[in-house]
Amino acid sequence: MLSPSERLETLRIARHAVALALGSTGGEGVAPSEPRAAVFREKRGVFVTVKRYPGDDLRGCIGYPMPILPLGTAIERAAVAAALDDPRFPPIRASELSRITLEVSVLTVPEAIPAARPENLVAAVEVGRDGLIVDGFGTSGILLPQVAPEQSWTAEQFLAGTCEKAGLPSDSWRRPGVSFRRFQAEVFREGSPGGELIDEPPPTTRAARPARRK
Repeated sequence: MLSPSERLETLRIARHAVALALGSTGGEGVAPSEPRAAVFREKRGVFVTVKRYPGDDLRGCIGYPMPILPLGTAIERAAVAAALDDPRFPPIRASELSRITLEVSVLTVPEAIPAARPENLVAAVEVGRDGLIVDGFGTSGILLPQVAPEQSWTAEQFLAGTCEKAGLPSDSWRRPGVSFRRFQAEVFREGSPGGELIDEPPPTTRAARPARRK
């Protein structure tokens, strides 16, 4: 687990990286302190989500499911990619920096779900705790743990949604040749652009929240 100060540092690293990529000189994204804590040298999977402010509409989300980069580097690259390279949205402009908030998800290492039958697969997924990665038919897709409770999905709907994210038919999770991995995440965000740290509620609380992400 990251400490509150490390979580705040994570958000500052992400915002500074985006501001730097946009050539902003307006003071957004104050450079994180150096040297960074040891955790930022550890290899971790991480996703950065960009949302509109005020409001909570998705504006970009990209990251690294596997721990292939030091956390500090992964945060910087994921933040810039989420802001500029998510193909679903136009790139963020420098003038938008004061109208977006950043959310960071630091991932555990994904583990295979051993489930020979569809009903076993459904039982192995805990909504609000688990994120999912699907692999099959030459493609893959990922959904973060917070997506299912935000959409008020059941475990079965979460499996179907992950298949759709990969470009597969929604019922592909029932088919041979399709496999799933699950992971968990520490999720935290800015309360306002460049503002205070807000930790996401525990899974049981998140599961009761209304749907927001599409």
